[in-house]
Amino acid sequence: MLFKDEHLKGIKAGKIKICFRIWNQNKIKVGSEINTNQGIIKIKSIQIVNKDEISERDAKLAGFTSKDSLLITLKPFNKNVKGKIYKIEVAFHSEDPRIFLRNQKLNQNNEQMITSKLERLDKVSRNGHWTKKILLTIKNHPKQNASELSKITGFEKEWLKLNVRKLKNIGLTISHPAGGYEISPLGDSLIKFFLKKKDDSF
Repeated sequence: MLFKDEHLKGIKAGKIKICFRIWNQNKIKVGSEINTNQGIIKIKSIQIVNKDEISERDAKLAGFTSKDSLLITLKPFNKNVKGKIYKIEVAFHSEDPRIFLRNQKLNQNNEQMITSKLERLDKVSRNGHWTKKILLTIKNHPKQNASELSKITGFEKEWLKLNVRKLKNIGLTISHPAGGYEISPLGDSLIKFFLKKKDDSF
């Protein structure tokens, strides 16, 4: 579930408490926690509504100036848009733990732990040993999105998006709100460590 950066900031500040989506079927569960670049957002409740049940107050709690401006973003009257309108209550839960991870200094303990995680990701992947290749590509081509990285590496775009997120969860990469990826301080230190030991994966 994606949020605009301005809405994430509003949720974090407690000004935005609900959001609306049009889905063919519900994609999230009550109690789910979603990692975002502003921290972890918790889903408190979900209900299906029709457009007449959306109030002006709802629109303002969703970060819009009016109900009309909200409905424009939902486009519920467009005959090409199918699905139901979901009203979702959200709240800021906590800071993103990955921020702490990515700013750690590399040491003997976390180097061994991270290396083991990368080895496991490589082992179960249909694309073989990919983790270090992707890390080095992101370092050499910062702020490139999945489409561009796909052209550079030859890996499929959607596969890349899913697996770069796994590197992010370890604290090795950073996603930008406008799109694209960058190596984190921890990831950069890890690459230097591998290069220093002349790892054959690079």
